Amino acid sequence: MDSSQDFKSIQEKIQSALVATTRLTNQIAAEDLNFHRSSNPDAEEQLDDTSARLLSLATSLLTSSTKGTELKTPKLEDGDDIDVHWTRIVDVVDTLLEKADTHLDEYTGLIKRRVAPTDQTGPPAKKPRSTMLESSMRRANIIKPQNAFEVKPNNLSPSPWKPLLTIKPHALVPLEESLVTFQDDNNKTQYKHPYEAEITSLEYPNTVFQDTEPIKYQPVETTTATYVDTFEGVLEMLQELKEAKEIAIDTEHHDFRTYAGLMSLMQISTREKDWIVDTLQPWRHKLEVLNEVFADPNIIKVLHGSFMDIIWLQRDCGLYIVGLFDTFEAAVALEYPSRSLAYLLKRFIDFDADKKYQLADWRIRPLPEEMFYYARSDTHYLLYIYDMMRNELLKLSSEGVEKDPIRQVLDKSKETSLRRYETCVYDSETGQGAFGWYNLLIRNSSGRLSKEQFAVFRAVHKWRDEMARREDESALFVMSNQVLFDISRRIPPDPKALHSLVDPTSYIAKRDAFKLSGIINKAKAEAANGPSVTDVIRSQTTPTMAIGHVANVVFPKPKSSEAATLETQDLVSQTSKLWGKLSISSRWEERPNSTISSTVQFELPWAHFMKSGKFLNETELRLSHRVIEDDKSVIPLAENPQSSQLKSGASEPLIDTEFTLKAGLKRKVPESESESESESNSGSEVGEVNETPVKPDPRSGASLDADEISLDIGSDEKKAKRREKNARRKATAKERRAKKLAKRANAKNSGEATETSEKGSNEDQEPFDYSKAKSVLNAKRANGTPQGAKFNPYGMTIDGPKAARRMHGEKTGKSATFRK
Repeated sequence: MDSSQDFKSIQEKIQSALVATTRLTNQIAAEDLNFHRSSNPDAEEQLDDTSARLLSLATSLLTSSTKGTELKTPKLEDGDDIDVHWTRIVDVVDTLLEKADTHLDEYTGLIKRRVAPTDQTGPPAKKPRSTMLESSMRRANIIKPQNAFEVKPNNLSPSPWKPLLTIKPHALVPLEESLVTFQDDNNKTQYKHPYEAEITSLEYPNTVFQDTEPIKYQPVETTTATYVDTFEGVLEMLQELKEAKEIAIDTEHHDFRTYAGLMSLMQISTREKDWIVDTLQPWRHKLEVLNEVFADPNIIKVLHGSFMDIIWLQRDCGLYIVGLFDTFEAAVALEYPSRSLAYLLKRFIDFDADKKYQLADWRIRPLPEEMFYYARSDTHYLLYIYDMMRNELLKLSSEGVEKDPIRQVLDKSKETSLRRYETCVYDSETGQGAFGWYNLLIRNSSGRLSKEQFAVFRAVHKWRDEMARREDESALFVMSNQVLFDISRRIPPDPKALHSLVDPTSYIAKRDAFKLSGIINKAKAEAANGPSVTDVIRSQTTPTMAIGHVANVVFPKPKSSEAATLETQDLVSQTSKLWGKLSISSRWEERPNSTISSTVQFELPWAHFMKSGKFLNETELRLSHRVIEDDKSVIPLAENPQSSQLKSGASEPLIDTEFTLKAGLKRKVPESESESESESNSGSEVGEVNETPVKPDPRSGASLDADEISLDIGSDEKKAKRREKNARRKATAKERRAKKLAKRANAKNSGEATETSEKGSNEDQEPFDYSKAKSVLNAKRANGTPQGAKFNPYGMTIDGPKAARRMHGEKTGKSATFRK
């Protein structure tokens, strides 16, 4: 199989898998997963496993994508980490897409270089300093040119957009009859395409269907491009364009410092000459005079990927194209591995286009030399590429293909030229439209927003659109999408908190922070009566994939495959995640004076556990048990008949009193110890724990705590091991006490503690005279060690500990788990 065909098949498979995955993800996010998680333990387990697996895969992908870069890989341990590290994730994904683009260029043989192709060999071209465009050329800080337009854009008008035409050259239907309205699919009034009749009935010239020798392009070094920035220059260019049979057209667009967008530059080329037209002049609406050429059906207009160029030309300059040949559609019909203009330039011209200038700010005046050269190259070679592709299409048509490729390209080009510009109407309720919030919500997978957060999101999004229309700025310039979601999730309570969330470059949001804070508080108050994210997504989603299909794919199947419907009892778990296999019922609990009907009585698992346990009162424990201390339980070694009766539950009823379950706790030594035990314990120093087991004396007043539960989990073999272990502990304790007594005896002989011991043993010791004692306020330490710094209680008020900084990613209503 050809490598290009193999790549195409792989690309189609990946694209279809991504589309299906995205649709399924959106459907699942719209459902109430918390309900299924709480009602079905199997579904909860599957959701947790799937979530952990997806987070692991995402972390692995991010790790592999950051190799060889300065980016740090965020570790995703739970769902909240995605929100915390969202900015870093976006940076990694952007880097990954750039790498994919670079590898695809290498696959297709594209190499970036800035020099123009020449027939003469010379010194090798210098390596570009950087493949990234400077920030000053991407978003220049210049005066907005639309402020000087004679016909300024109107972004606030609710009426449908009317074409800018004042005259209609090459008309089959007069202009007055062409500018009529109709109702579109959404029952909105729109104006028809003024050249609809001319484009529909168009018959392309015979030269399009003739296989002729391609006309070689003029060398770049021997020709120059004419920069047109006056209306007189436009009229001179028009006279030369009327003599051509084919012309190539391209445009450059800017959309960051304007709401609807600005066509900033237009390139036109014939076989002999190139023009660069400045479309940011105040008289730009007068460019409609070019319709004498653009609407002439006898002149072929060659564009590449004119899907948006058609819209920009009619929106800003009132220009309409009749007789379009789109080389993008030709590349599709010829099944090229790539359809970009850069690929066509490399394939037919062996010219490497520097694609970084696609993102340049084309409002910059005067144009830098690099940008001027890039703009010219887009159309200078396009007519030669048209000749080559037309001949290939004609050759393919002559081979008896089922569909005529050349006709297929021309029909697709007609459909593209019939596109109309329409004013984008903002719908704050449904969020539909190019500038609506619905698509943004789906793309960012924000189905977990609460009602309050969702209400704030819609209110802030609506405010952003209104400000962008009024100021003629793009919505992203007013406020970025990341800030929009941060405000929606955190819901700042006051203007100061809101001001801290806004980007420094968003001066409009900072300027109106007080007003925006009021809008947020109002939306928060009205959120209780508003819709949730799930309700909105369900109302906007097509019913082809409902909850039943999602449940069959994601959740476990019912046990009985014969059942046509899923019963409610199949969704209820018969075991508790907290109490285990204990039945979730309280019907065993007896209430002597209960007046509640048996149909509403229930018993908690603890009641059943208490009823099956063995209760022993103080007297029974005193007479029938010998206590052995263990790490986890108290083991009974004897049992009297009375406790057996309580065990069987045949005699006395149980008294509902307080009790204590002793497990793993050290017993206190009873007050009435034997003399041997007191002597053995006298040798231990203060703070030493006596580990010798203690058994209570039945005759003494010492007893276990009242109402204890004794758990019978011992055996004879275990008891023997414990006795052996206790014997070893006793022997070890005696050795320690003997060593300590010997150490004290040596200290007495050496005279280190003679004075202290004599005073302690002297019964006729004189009382201590405190009046003659030295002050202890400034006393020095006996061993001579220096004292530490004195505590100053007033110092903390000046140099006190600083408050902890606010945790990144802190969200209202959420809790965090702290790890060691």
